[in-house]
Amino acid sequence: MSVFENIAPSGAGHQANGMTIIKADVRHVDLIVPLFDQYRQFYGQKSDPVGARGFLFFRMSRGESVVFLAVNEQGDALGFSQLYPSFSSISMKKLWILNDLFVLPKARGLGLAKALMARAIQLSKETGAEGLFLQTANENLPAQALYEKFGFVRDEVFLTYTLVTF
Repeated sequence: MSVFENIAPSGAGHQANGMTIIKADVRHVDLIVPLFDQYRQFYGQKSDPVGARGFLFFRMSRGESVVFLAVNEQGDALGFSQLYPSFSSISMKKLWILNDLFVLPKARGLGLAKALMARAIQLSKETGAEGLFLQTANENLPAQALYEKFGFVRDEVFLTYTLVTF
């Protein structure tokens, strides 16, 4: 199967301005690595393509994440989203954590972030999940605007705490 074939159960890739959104698998890891590395750098991490490749391969080969990849007609990867499955004890349903969403600066404004978001929402519906959960940096106003356009609501009830243990 070539890298351009959509392996998602829904059929032939989702189109966005001549781009195709595919459900990636381990064969696509090397296409995702540069995007994932730039995404991590956006959030203040050092470049680590080797570590990125290992992380992505491990997550994807074990079925621990779902990655959607935006590619153009030439097969260039221009953006991606990565989701992790989780569960809600309150609703007793599955939910998805939209952990990563990134589009190369040169490809912004083409609707790829919207197409990746729409595909993530479709995954949530296809799997009978309660919905999607995400976090973004306080200063990432473009991402916040995108999420709010899709109906995401900022949590004003619960506080988020983090304990770093390394």
